[in-house]
Amino acid sequence: MSSFDFDAEIVAHLAVVRSLQKPSGVFTASAHNVFTGYDKAWLRDIYFMTLGFLETGELETVQKAAKALLTVFVKHKDKINWAIANKPHETWQYIHARFHPETFEEYWEEWGNSQNDAVGEVLNILVELELRGASVIDTPEEREMLQSIIDYLIALEYWHDPDNGIWEENMEVHASSVGSCVASLKKAQLLPWLKVATDAIVLGESALHELLPRESRNKFADLALLSLIYPFAVTTEEETMEILHNVEYHLTRDKGVIRYKLDRYYNNNEDGYSEEAEWCFGLSWLAIIYAERGEKEKAYYYLRRAKATVTPAGLVPELYYSHTGRPNDNTPLGWAESMYVVALKKVQDLG
Repeated sequence: MSSFDFDAEIVAHLAVVRSLQKPSGVFTASAHNVFTGYDKAWLRDIYFMTLGFLETGELETVQKAAKALLTVFVKHKDKINWAIANKPHETWQYIHARFHPETFEEYWEEWGNSQNDAVGEVLNILVELELRGASVIDTPEEREMLQSIIDYLIALEYWHDPDNGIWEENMEVHASSVGSCVASLKKAQLLPWLKVATDAIVLGESALHELLPRESRNKFADLALLSLIYPFAVTTEEETMEILHNVEYHLTRDKGVIRYKLDRYYNNNEDGYSEEAEWCFGLSWLAIIYAERGEKEKAYYYLRRAKATVTPAGLVPELYYSHTGRPNDNTPLGWAESMYVVALKKVQDLG
């Protein structure tokens, strides 16, 4: 069944992700010299880029990134405290989704900065390290910040707060954003020194199950829904099966998974219609989920397809233009590299 040198591939692709880490600890989304804007740091991308190291037990790299994320939040604590007290009503008042990888300053151009999923992910990784006995919290101020992140999500009433979501686009309530917050708050409840109102989780779970299997009112099938299965594990078996069916049937293509139908980002058609870009990490994501389910044949099937997206230079791109062998300039995409590592490790562990 295997045509993989698992250990060698894992080492090679972790090295690619490691090459994107700045001395500050944060990862840039793609190479430091790209001209696409992906030389910036995103909260969400950093979270997903830690998963490959978490999966392979390289906690020091995860700690360095998590410490940097915590430092970013502490740097902007006045803004976070304002948001807790006043509840943001403009996107710039939210915790910004991306920042300068060395100065940790926010970028102030127009951007969809209302991204509750990304804040949930920062909380998730910080709590995960606490639970593993690998804490990065060294000061009372940092300890307070963990509670402030919880208070921030609850002050937003994340369970019905329209946000820009994982793809940084339309303002609406996104299942993937609600699910990220639910998962992180449930994990935070396991730390006795953090206060998490049970109602905040119940309201989130209720809103999530009401939305599913849709991503939002306007989105039916969406690649982002896979996050609810891995890494967040907040779906019922029935919801899991519906999401997998919809993603595989509606969105899976030769070189990746399209984010959703009529996606205009890197669309191969001038009119932005039905030539949606094929995102490489979607195939790794499906491999991960099927490996976790113990479905060996399907896990290998998607891993082989993910391997076919690796360029001759050994890099995993963000995406390929529809029906082509041409990747975009965001190659490597750190998030895609990390997900490929997780897929390799989980399928390897299946034997």
